[in-house]
Amino acid sequence: MYAIVEIAGQQFKVAKDQKVFVHRLQNEEGSKVSFDNVLLLDDGKITIGAPAIKGAVVTAKVLNHLKGDKVIVFKKKRRKGYRVKNGHRQFLTEIQIESISAKAPAKKAAPKKEAKPVEETKKPVAKKAAPKKDAPKKAAPKKAAAKKESTKK
Repeated sequence: MYAIVEIAGQQFKVAKDQKVFVHRLQNEEGSKVSFDNVLLLDDGKITIGAPAIKGAVVTAKVLNHLKGDKVIVFKKKRRKGYRVKNGHRQFLTEIQIESISAKAPAKKAAPKKEAKPVEETKKPVAKKAAPKKDAPKKAAPKKAAAKKESTKK
């Protein structure tokens, strides 16, 4: 029996008692975590979700948090004197798959409160007034008369 499940944004093919390294999870070491985004389930017959299978759950135990191997990123442009060297170590979490179940365990549902109908209290919308037509603009007084006065002095 195996399943394809989405964990921390990546898809993994997992089986019972398998150890998997995934991107860092926020859970404490030794705690249990469940993933309900199961995309495919094979338990004798193959079930494919659209996009996920409702009720299918994969439970796992967080073993430890660690860092992956160092990846060297080297960039160079020939004849330009450009060289950049960077390193990177990914934060990982090691988990062990404990169980794969097709149906989710039954949970006690809290009593639902009846929804009260909401009265619509919309205020009447005021109609916008039609835009006023612009009055014809008055021509600016000619400055030539002002220039003549200043030249007479």
